[in-house]
Amino acid sequence: MKIESRLAQIGSVSEPVTGAVSFPVYQATAFRHPRLGESTGFDYSRTKSPTRKVLEDASAQLESGDAGFACSSGMAALQTIFALFSQGDHLIVSLDLYGGTYRLLEQIMSRFGVTASYVDTNDIDAMSALYTPNTKAVLIETPTNPLMMITDIERVCAWAKAKGMLTIVDNTLLTPYLQRPIELGADIVVHSATKYLGGHNDVLAGLIVTKGKELSEKMAFLHNSIGAVLGPQDSWLLMRGMKTLALRMDRHQENATKIANWLLEHEAVEDVYYPALPHHPGHEIQNRQSSGNTGIFSFRLKDARYVEPILRHIRLIAFAESLGGVESLMTYPAVQTHADIPEDIRRQVGVDDRLLRFSVGVEHADDLIADLAQALEAAKREIGEA
Repeated sequence: MKIESRLAQIGSVSEPVTGAVSFPVYQATAFRHPRLGESTGFDYSRTKSPTRKVLEDASAQLESGDAGFACSSGMAALQTIFALFSQGDHLIVSLDLYGGTYRLLEQIMSRFGVTASYVDTNDIDAMSALYTPNTKAVLIETPTNPLMMITDIERVCAWAKAKGMLTIVDNTLLTPYLQRPIELGADIVVHSATKYLGGHNDVLAGLIVTKGKELSEKMAFLHNSIGAVLGPQDSWLLMRGMKTLALRMDRHQENATKIANWLLEHEAVEDVYYPALPHHPGHEIQNRQSSGNTGIFSFRLKDARYVEPILRHIRLIAFAESLGGVESLMTYPAVQTHADIPEDIRRQVGVDDRLLRFSVGVEHADDLIADLAQALEAAKREIGEA
């Protein structure tokens, strides 16, 4: 069955008693035992709940994994994964990294003796130089946030597997509709499901998918023990959002490609970072390992003075954090999503005071371009270049 059909049918044949096409929200936290020593399969909702189970099973199937785990946020999902590691363990991590992941590693996991090194994960020689006997995993964002760097997943997974390491891939920006890292050799896939999977800026969630019986059992233990699980109402909202994922991602990438090309020709813009553009450094790898592009990109302005008036003058596009919803959002990474990364590291990567990130929604592309055009023109007038 094609993935579009599997997405649309999430939960639709899972309720055998009434035949409800939309799987019910089971608010129960406790479940009656038939008798001593017997269970319905549900005992306490932190361990397993009916609504969450349908979501988790669907997530595992979509990502070609063996088990899925729904968490209360993307960061909760990462914390649950990081609980696999012990004092003294070392991770190799994508250089251009979401600021929240960096904060979790540097300000929390470091207190428990888990360390991380940041590197271009396409540079196998650089990763080999960082490898130690205590290196347990590679964590890849691809595309990265916000500079859209692309990693050759299959190549890195083969390298890590040869050294006995796990490979964890953050698949938030492409979703299983467009990219399935487990099929390329990854052991764990993680999502901030708040973004494209939910798709409507109305549910906070994270997802983990694992491959392999032993790893899945370890993750189930951690998921239950840590307890950062997704509630039934949010599980239902996430399933509802995922039913239209294919339709939305097609529109997101169509709009993003059109707008990125328009911005690339604008006199105020220095460059646009989007893998669909032929000049993007990861263009060929992206085309090989995925079936499309995300709906988010970043662009660098020629003058930092443009930033504040652009953000003040956009109207249809909202100046807000987050990404992946049907509504278009613009973010200033240097002071929002990546503020916890030290300035020298941010600038080394390219997250400077001229960079804006644009999560392109499903509005009409012409309206979004018109909004950008008027905001850029207003900014030009204000800094005296009109």
